[in-house]
Amino acid sequence: MPEIVTLTMNPALDIATSAEAVIPTEKMRCGPPRYDPGGGGINVARVVKILGGEAFAVFPAGGPAGLALEGLLERDGVPHQRIPIKGVTRESFTVDERRSGQQYRFVLPGPSLSGDEQRACLESLVEHVANARFIVASGSLPPEVKPDFFRGVADLAKRSGARFVLDTSGEALRQTRQGVYLLKPSLRELRECVGRELRSEAEQVEAAQELIADGRSEVIVISLGAQGALLVTAQGFQRLAPIDVPIRSAVGAGDSMVAAITLGLVRGLDLEHAVRFGMAAGAATLMTPGTELCRRDDVEKLYSNQFIRKAI
Repeated sequence: MPEIVTLTMNPALDIATSAEAVIPTEKMRCGPPRYDPGGGGINVARVVKILGGEAFAVFPAGGPAGLALEGLLERDGVPHQRIPIKGVTRESFTVDERRSGQQYRFVLPGPSLSGDEQRACLESLVEHVANARFIVASGSLPPEVKPDFFRGVADLAKRSGARFVLDTSGEALRQTRQGVYLLKPSLRELRECVGRELRSEAEQVEAAQELIADGRSEVIVISLGAQGALLVTAQGFQRLAPIDVPIRSAVGAGDSMVAAITLGLVRGLDLEHAVRFGMAAGAATLMTPGTELCRRDDVEKLYSNQFIRKAI
């Protein structure tokens, strides 16, 4: 089994297209659609595959969209386990407006999951983590799933000896307590978690180290968008400079970052270099249109260029 196992509790069938202009009430003729399997952990598994690694994806899915999502994962050669559910998997719709270059993203809430369906997801994880070094849970929780759900995943990771990487937001992030190896919040998500503005770098580091001191995570990587990233541990912090690339779409950039960080750690990179690898994957995804994720050549080039610039 792969050394990385991902969990996506709220997957989506991602649909991307383009239109000359997005105008209220008018019928807008769109370009050819692109269909991709989506949702945080699924994107992580896909990027690991793109970068030459292997990951196993666990997710609940149902209805025609759920079956289509599974078929797309089979197309992409991503090993997975679909947990059948009664509800219908959500669709997410992205439209690139050609006239302005703006992107419009429509994200649906997802189906409710019964208690039995939630337990089936955890049971599937148990079946597939025997050789896992990392369990990655990424994305939102669907309706009626309690915000402390990821505590059960953290407990499972501890029992299995795997490190738990978590990328979530809102109440699910606030409900983290212990057992997480690495958290990757955006600055907005960190602000919401601690309930403060965090205007300065010092305040951002202080907030992250508070979470670490509380035992909620060993490592926190704060993604700062155009300002780069902050790598924070109990021993200190490091600011990593942004990678300047032309932006076509932000879909999946955060998931790509998580995927490459985790794969980098599996490959023996230290934390700094793993995060730099993650930043390269996130930046490479920004360069691709619609719901397309990163391309391996772009990631490797952007990763190498960081050290060339640093040397200069």
